[in-house]
Amino acid sequence: MKNKEIKILLSAPRGFCAGVERAIEIVKKSITKYGAPVYVRHEIVHNKHVVDSLKAIGAIFVEELDEIKDKSRPVIFSAHGVPKSVPQQANGYKMEYIDATCPLVSKVHREAENLYKAGYHIVLIGHINHPEVIGTMWQLPEGSIDLIQDEHDVETYELDDNKKIAYVTQTTLSVDDTKNIIKALKKKFPKIKEPFKEDICYATTNRQSAVKNIAKKCDMFFVLGSRNSSNSVRLVEVAEQSGCPHSELIHSDSEIPFEKLENCKVIGISSGASAPEILVENFINEIKSKFKVKIEIVEIIKENIVFKVPGKLN
Repeated sequence: MKNKEIKILLSAPRGFCAGVERAIEIVKKSITKYGAPVYVRHEIVHNKHVVDSLKAIGAIFVEELDEIKDKSRPVIFSAHGVPKSVPQQANGYKMEYIDATCPLVSKVHREAENLYKAGYHIVLIGHINHPEVIGTMWQLPEGSIDLIQDEHDVETYELDDNKKIAYVTQTTLSVDDTKNIIKALKKKFPKIKEPFKEDICYATTNRQSAVKNIAKKCDMFFVLGSRNSSNSVRLVEVAEQSGCPHSELIHSDSEIPFEKLENCKVIGISSGASAPEILVENFINEIKSKFKVKIEIVEIIKENIVFKVPGKLN
């Protein structure tokens, strides 16, 4: 195999976004400030490598606050955001909490609240049971916001004619799929109010555009990321839809399909916004152990966005 050369098109930007970097930094700085253990409600970001590395330095991950035995320890809310009831519950327990919600998710929360106060019934475009969707929906009273997952949901969705309607979206959706859902919503509800600025975040948009740019040139496409990472799974779909039907998610339990690579001249690689670069490096090194490799970085835009951590951690 070592005689065979494979060209790797390395998609850029890829990997960590500003919201993920901020959330990880919040956990590390909290452990430095408060000592271990520090509790984290839900996986801080959806990546096993990241979660395991934070467990190793003193983070304990729980799904709900009532699982925390020692309520004198601080708790961090994950980057995906939490329902309004969660900080209220923390206050009830007299727990110190640090909110690592991505600022771009918080923007959607505020948007939904403002629309609700202005008398709108809200539609959230997103994936059922995703923690970001749960967090956004429970910013508002029950019955004031409905979830739409696809165009079929739009067809079957009914709303009283006398109600004003507006939409917001999850930040990590497929850009193209969401455009089609919005188009269907506007056709059915011509007066629907849209966000001032689209809710799908810059990192999701950039990573999908970068994948779209190279997918059709590739015999196979690989996305490094976890199975429960919405933006990573979307990147695989984007690669498939953009001309590379043999696209795969490489997660913690994946084995590299060397036998398939035998038939490839060019492969594409990207990684989800919660996947550290070390996973990409390790993946490429595995391929180098079997093949000659030539790497071309294909960058469509430079990212320089940084989100500050809460002042009390500095």
